[in-house]
Amino acid sequence: MTTTSYPSPVDKLLTFGDCSKFQKWPNYLELGFGAEHVGDLIRMMTDEALNTADSESMEVWAPIHAMRTLGQLRAEAAIQPIIGLFNRTDASDNYAVLSFPIVMSMIGPAAISALTTFISDPANGMYPRTYAGDCLAEIGRQHPVVREECIQSLVAVIEDFEKNDPSLNGFLIANFLDLGAVEAAPVMERAFAADCVDETIAGDWEDVQVDLGLLAARKTMRQYSLWKSTVPKNSTGEEILTPPDPSSSLQKQRNKTAKQKLKNKRAMAAKSRRLNRKKKK
Repeated sequence: MTTTSYPSPVDKLLTFGDCSKFQKWPNYLELGFGAEHVGDLIRMMTDEALNTADSESMEVWAPIHAMRTLGQLRAEAAIQPIIGLFNRTDASDNYAVLSFPIVMSMIGPAAISALTTFISDPANGMYPRTYAGDCLAEIGRQHPVVREECIQSLVAVIEDFEKNDPSLNGFLIANFLDLGAVEAAPVMERAFAADCVDETIAGDWEDVQVDLGLLAARKTMRQYSLWKSTVPKNSTGEEILTPPDPSSSLQKQRNKTAKQKLKNKRAMAAKSRRLNRKKKK
């Protein structure tokens, strides 16, 4: 139980509960939310006690509901607080990670500058930078007038492909595919040619060309699986990143496996997002 009190109607979000029970986002504004509630909604969204509440509680979902409400309110004051959550949000937290781009696109182009600053800073975590990339891509999709600006923000990051984590480059390419960014093809081709792209995320250069309409069909056999986990399994079916190394601690092995699983989960989400968009066309 949170020790922090919230005024009505903000307090109603404490009992809204599991986001998975909603087929689509509720219209939170029907509860009576207005601009006067933005401050309390930001406070709830960033409330450490709520964000670390028992996973079986209803309250643990309140920060997500608060963030979505801020999106529906088009609350520009929430831009920096939301970005402040990126480095605190695990890539396995699907509801937060998938809500970020939708909320930011609702708030609109005002978020581009802050998102560009965040994604351009290598001091930020790799996955948090991918959240910013997803946000920029969604803003560009939903607001065509700033599509080119969003693409340029992403291009500026992938131009450092030799310094970037190959997975970051892969997620950036997934963002370009979301935007249908044919104009970014030259820098993507250079990144692939330099072997600086994790191809399990958005595919190889041929896949990308096909997706962008630059190539009618693949010319060569695919050398990897777009869908199967890249993590090998041991005889008991447990996923492992590498064969056991006697010189490496068990905890280190587990950490490597956990990181690989996170990447797979994020990659699958990116692929599913593109497939769903294709179905809607």
